[in-house]
Amino acid sequence: MKVYISADIEGVAGITHWDEATKTHNTYPEFREQMTAEVVAACEGAIAAGAREILIKDAHGSGRNIIAKHLPDCARLIRGWSGHPFCMVQEIDASFDAAMFIGYHSKAGAEGNPLAHTLTLDISHVELNGKRMSEFVMHSYAAALAGVPVVFISGDKGICADARAFNRKIGTVATSEGKGRSTISIPPLLAANRIREGATAALNGNVTACKIKLPKQFRLDVTYAKPTEAYRNSWYPGATYVGRRTVRYETRDYFEVLRALRFIA
Repeated sequence: MKVYISADIEGVAGITHWDEATKTHNTYPEFREQMTAEVVAACEGAIAAGAREILIKDAHGSGRNIIAKHLPDCARLIRGWSGHPFCMVQEIDASFDAAMFIGYHSKAGAEGNPLAHTLTLDISHVELNGKRMSEFVMHSYAAALAGVPVVFISGDKGICADARAFNRKIGTVATSEGKGRSTISIPPLLAANRIREGATAALNGNVTACKIKLPKQFRLDVTYAKPTEAYRNSWYPGATYVGRRTVRYETRDYFEVLRALRFIA
């Protein structure tokens, strides 16, 4: 079995403030270690289910957060950013049996995590076909382009609920719940244990049932925090400025949605 893992930090157990996700802040190392521990737990769960190859994308900030020395021998780690439109699932392809998302967070505009966002804080929110889009949905569709089902996600309670609404077969582990600017979190060791068990259960289950179909038409609306960004980004080929700080892009090809996001998000 070959498994892909995409890992973020804003949905790991205990994290609450942007300082804790920022490489230059003195509170960051604790949550870098927790991100690593949750990824290692997912790897261990995957190995218990029969995985022999694991590819991990460090998908937070600089892309240089996971402490590589703790990873199992069968894992390979993508650090940094290539600039490819697949972004947080860089290098995923049809050779993978399943994908898992670790440390994911609520979408921009949601209240399930004080660190909720979609791609960047410069964006107020992103909509796809009239529904607000999370990084989970964005990259689940990217995985679907390659024919790979996303079978498991860990993160805050809000993104886990969104994931189940999007794909009722997916396995989830909620590590925390946002309350205003605060979080209520389970203990870090318990989070890792639940992720390990959840990953094994998901990969031992009906993986094929987690496959999703892509819509036939896509309307992407990106709404910015600053109105000047909308005007500037409306010059992307095929994009239009529709007012209220929003740029719209329409296509039948989801890869073109991902390509557009590389330049207008």
